[in-house]
Amino acid sequence: MNLELTNKHVLITGGSKGIGLACAQTFLAEGSRVTLVSRSVENLLAAQSALLKDAPGATVNVIAADLRDAADAERAVDAVERDFGAVDVLVNSAGAAKRTPADELTAAAWQDAMQAKFFTYIFVTNALIKRMGERGHGAVVNVIGSGGKVAAVTHLAGGAANAALMLASAGLAAAYAGKGVRVNAVNPGLTLTERLHEGMQAEARQQGISIEEALTHAKATRPLGRIAEPGEIADAVVYLASARASYVTGALLAMDGAVTPMVV
Repeated sequence: MNLELTNKHVLITGGSKGIGLACAQTFLAEGSRVTLVSRSVENLLAAQSALLKDAPGATVNVIAADLRDAADAERAVDAVERDFGAVDVLVNSAGAAKRTPADELTAAAWQDAMQAKFFTYIFVTNALIKRMGERGHGAVVNVIGSGGKVAAVTHLAGGAANAALMLASAGLAAAYAGKGVRVNAVNPGLTLTERLHEGMQAEARQQGISIEEALTHAKATRPLGRIAEPGEIADAVVYLASARASYVTGALLAMDGAVTPMVV
C-alpha cells in the first residue's frame, strides 16, 4: 500500500524517545523527511544518530525547545519551517504527566500535568495548524492516552489533561476540515517505553504490591496477553497521517488492546 508520504516533512514532538522515536523510524521507512523536537539536545543527537544508522541518507533534523513555554514553541515552529521547509504532518508525542496515586495529588501536581501534557501539544498545534490551514493541507496526529477515556486513580491529573486534548483534537478537526487539515488522535494504553516503569511504581504504591507484581498483573489483564510495542502505535499514527486516511478526521483511536471495551 502506497501511503504517499515520500518526501513529506514530518515534525515529531517528543521524537527522541519512546513512541515519538518509533514514529520517526516508521515515517523514514516511508520516505518522509523528519524533524524531531525535544528539550534535551543530548537526547536529540542520540536519536538522530540512531535513526541515520538505520536509514543512511535519510533526512533527520533536530531542534531543542521547551514546549511548555508558548513563546519557545512558537520559536521552534518558526525555525523548523524557515530552516527545513513547510511542515506537512505534525505528530504530537511530547510530554507526559507523572502518574500519581490520588491521595498524593497536590494543587501543583494538577497544574504540572496540564503543563506537561496539554500545553506541550496545544502550543505547537496552535502555531502550526493555522499555517497548514493557510496552505490548504496538512495532518495532525496527537498521541494522547487511554487515561482520558477511563479514570484511573493513579492517573487522574494526567487523565484530565488527556481528556482535554481529546476534546481539543475533535474540535480542531471540525474547525479546520474545510481548510484541508485533518486532526486525529490515538490513545495508547500501556506501552513498552521508558515511562512504563514510572506507571508501575504508582500502581504498586496504590495497591501495596511490588513493581514486579504490578507489571505481571498489568500483562495478565491485557486481553491480547501483552503490553503494546511502540512500533505498533507508530503504525497507526503513520496511517492516520497518510493519504490513505484522507477521509478520517476527528477520530479518537483506542489502542489499549481492548482492556476497556466501549462504544464511545
